Amino acid sequence: MSYMTQMEAARKGIFTKEMEIVLKEESISKKDLMEKMAQGKIVIPANKNHKSLSPKGIGEGLKTKINVNLGVSEDCCDQELELEKVMNSIKLGADAIMDLSTFGDTRGFRRKLADMSPAALGTVPMYDAVAKYGKDIASMTVEDLFKVVEEHCEDGMDFLTIHAGLNLTCVERLQKNNRLTKIVSRGGSILYEWMIKNNKENPFYEHYDRLLDICRKYDVTLSLGDGLRPGSLKDATDAPQIQELIILGELTKAAWEKDVQVMIEGPGHVPLNEIATNMQLEKKLCHGAPFYVLGPIVTDIAPGYDHITSAIGGAIAASNGADFLCYVTPAEHLRLPTAEDVKEGIIASKIAAHVGDIAKGIKGAIDWDHAMSEARGTLNWQKMFDLCIDREKAIEYRRSVIESSKGEACTMCGDLCPIKRCNEIA
Repeated sequence: MSYMTQMEAARKGIFTKEMEIVLKEESISKKDLMEKMAQGKIVIPANKNHKSLSPKGIGEGLKTKINVNLGVSEDCCDQELELEKVMNSIKLGADAIMDLSTFGDTRGFRRKLADMSPAALGTVPMYDAVAKYGKDIASMTVEDLFKVVEEHCEDGMDFLTIHAGLNLTCVERLQKNNRLTKIVSRGGSILYEWMIKNNKENPFYEHYDRLLDICRKYDVTLSLGDGLRPGSLKDATDAPQIQELIILGELTKAAWEKDVQVMIEGPGHVPLNEIATNMQLEKKLCHGAPFYVLGPIVTDIAPGYDHITSAIGGAIAASNGADFLCYVTPAEHLRLPTAEDVKEGIIASKIAAHVGDIAKGIKGAIDWDHAMSEARGTLNWQKMFDLCIDREKAIEYRRSVIESSKGEACTMCGDLCPIKRCNEIA
């Protein structure tokens, strides 16, 4: 076929094999899918070089998707452990995996992921630039940075987080507005340092057309990063964050002119009462582009439990239009997550996404809940286990007390189980 990207195909009325796969998993019509892809309101991250991909749609009218972050660092460099996390994430139903590796053979690791992962793959090339060229950030050239971007596209990454909106105007806003946590985005802070030390514009902003040409060549979805996302409740929805969001909206329209698919990344730490406003601002300022949020985390005081704080925020965000949730694990702010941390984060994020889908009225979402309620209403334990979002944990809890249970009910109510009594009366 002559088309270059999924967006261009939709605009030309070409129904791709990726669209066909997405359509089978969603309740949207073929017409709506193609129209919203043509408008930029739905994306299908699908790099032409990612041969093992089972594509997913992200955007308006589709089920809320979840992403898993992982990768090695200089302090914890065990690629085999990270590959184990990848496999577990796929089994648990992650829709996408972001490799945030900053040390070692990062390219070899990316290529392994592309060979094995049916989930969409994302990276932040700026991280890899530091790993590739060393820690002297200011000495990296524009050519250095774009070489890394092209390598990630060649390696089959389906979406790239690029903090192209963190330009000199945003830097000025940041310097005029005192923040508690300044910049908490790794990619954003690296670019900020590069800009300040070199006294130059963000290279990804200044040479944005070059970036778009690379993304178009491989049909890589551009995930416009939120370099100034709030890292504390006090900094939420402040001038630097909104200034960057305005720039991201302008960059979105420029990408669409070249048929490049775009997602917008969002906060971050946000008070519960500001989440809906943040969702509305993004949809308005970024013209309905899919919104990809980290959490949001709704309180700053719960290290060790941030999978819960983010699930609360994620459910509210999804119900108000967020399309893609980045999981947060119990290890957030504390350490590289273990395999168990990853599982806890995925389950929490999947719960939030499902809650959001029910609230958004995604067709069929609540049917799962109705089936579980029907099984509970008949004390059909096997069916309940089969319907659980974490089947293994539910079975483990039930089996841990099965010998002390005197009947069909759980050990909380025992013979006073209201469902059991009502069934016997009926």
